[in-house]
Amino acid sequence: MALYRWETHAHTAEGSACGRSSAADMVRGAAAAGYDGIFITDHFYHGNTRPDRSLPWEDWVRAFCAGYDRARETGSHLGITVLFGWEYSWNGNDFLTYGLSPEWLLAHPETVTLSAPGYLQLVRDAGAFIVHAHPFRQADYIEAIRLLPAAVDAVEVYNGGNADPAENDRAKWYAESYSLPQTSGSDAHFRADFTGGILTELDIRSARDYAAAVCGAHPPVLLPEQDAHSAK
Repeated sequence: MALYRWETHAHTAEGSACGRSSAADMVRGAAAAGYDGIFITDHFYHGNTRPDRSLPWEDWVRAFCAGYDRARETGSHLGITVLFGWEYSWNGNDFLTYGLSPEWLLAHPETVTLSAPGYLQLVRDAGAFIVHAHPFRQADYIEAIRLLPAAVDAVEVYNGGNADPAENDRAKWYAESYSLPQTSGSDAHFRADFTGGILTELDIRSARDYAAAVCGAHPPVLLPEQDAHSAK
């Protein structure tokens, strides 16, 4: 049985100020590490984003999506599926947003003026799949740990960027406590950072497929628990 290795949380230098590798290099790195697909989830407007916030909204969105556009072009040459998402920040608390398009963003500038609960309701009503990223991370930029279990669809219980393994353990406890589906992401900012993601029987072609894999009756293997190369 074929298993597909997917990265669910990755940044580019074009879209994230903390990104260290270009979008093209990130896709090349994912391909070299054996991934079949990757979500580009650059830091959104209130996070550590790269585009200038003084730009008009349409220009900002186009600049924000540049990493995804370049990643998708490289992926088409390498046979790697590239899908679009973003990482929404609320005072240092981060929510991965999947399933909405750049065109949807262009039509919804209110995404940057709503409160976090209002934002999460808006995007979920529009069909987004929301994953609470690294919910127990402790860092200088995080004002406080905030949990919104009723406003998310899943929890990232492994994050490759967490400095303390206990932060992942607490995320798993949180997901289990609220019976929330679990997923994993590298939080990759450099082409050699890929350590997480999922192994799934589903051939993911959309965010809807990803949600089905995570929330289905047969949840995916969460990397790095199992090596994808040996499992294929």
